[in-house]
Amino acid sequence: MSEPEIITRIENGVGRITLNRPKAIHALNRAMCEAMIAALLDWREDAAVRSVLIDHAGERGFCAGGDIRMIAESSAGDRVEARAFFLSEYRLNALMFGYPKPITAIVDGIVMGGGVGISEPADVRIATERTTYAMPETGIGLYPEVGGGWFLPRLPGQTGVWIGLTGARLKAADTVALGIHTHFTPSEGVDALKADLLAEGADPAAVAARQAGDAGPAPLAAHREAIDRLFAFDTVEEIFAALEADGSDWASAQLAILKTKSPTSLKVTLRHIREGAKAASFDDNMAVEYAVSGRIGATHDFQEGVRAVIVDKDNAPRWSPSDLSGVTDEALDALFAPLPENEKWTPLA
Repeated sequence: MSEPEIITRIENGVGRITLNRPKAIHALNRAMCEAMIAALLDWREDAAVRSVLIDHAGERGFCAGGDIRMIAESSAGDRVEARAFFLSEYRLNALMFGYPKPITAIVDGIVMGGGVGISEPADVRIATERTTYAMPETGIGLYPEVGGGWFLPRLPGQTGVWIGLTGARLKAADTVALGIHTHFTPSEGVDALKADLLAEGADPAAVAARQAGDAGPAPLAAHREAIDRLFAFDTVEEIFAALEADGSDWASAQLAILKTKSPTSLKVTLRHIREGAKAASFDDNMAVEYAVSGRIGATHDFQEGVRAVIVDKDNAPRWSPSDLSGVTDEALDALFAPLPENEKWTPLA
């Protein structure tokens, strides 16, 4: 009998969720999302559960994302399975965001895409020196969803725009400095940290603060002024022009990275972050993401990005349109158009 992909139990007043799909670096599928939702709903009104702890089995990482191959295959057809996945995943994200009890996520290792979606809503977010954080969606023809439209524009300055467009991979020193993660602890201290969290479930923030170490100086600090200046525009074309005009080695490197990404994804991402900054609530943002995600999966660039990165692994996607000028406002408007009332995303009661 195969092991469950999500292990849930209550330990000393702490509801514990362990991601248990290590061979896939715990990439989320619909069943995993539904299992997490069921546990969180069970514990929400249970007075015996004082807080929630989310961790993972194995050492490869916390969560590498969602089941991208399934999304691509479904989106190329009737889209039913992909939409069902997004509905469940985004309901999980929203349930965590508004959860009445403190949630702690220990992101020891890779945390990308869907993994960000189930850790950023947590009250306490603990990174280690093995943590690698990224929202790499523009490289596969997608955009940073799972709450990215809410979290990224609320990072300091224009760092969220830079992260979303470039897919930059950050280590703990930077993620803690930016507030993406609230605490740092060395990986060899994780077991002791978990033991303390389970022993003192009522106040995980106090436990994390007591156990926290110094993540070290943030490498990104040297580039913060440039990021805030060069990524402050409302069009991708202006960002490209600013990077080119700046001419520094760092700016030139960012421009080179952006030129490898899907032009459609870049424009979708920037629009999503700018509009997400004005969203009235997390739920409103998730409703937008559900509409966009249900459509973008069927686009050429997402299908091509999955082929190039995940299926054939030649890492040579052929984007269409291949240039920013080919991505029209009309095409973006169609992706962002509100869904009919009977198809709109709704949070769980």
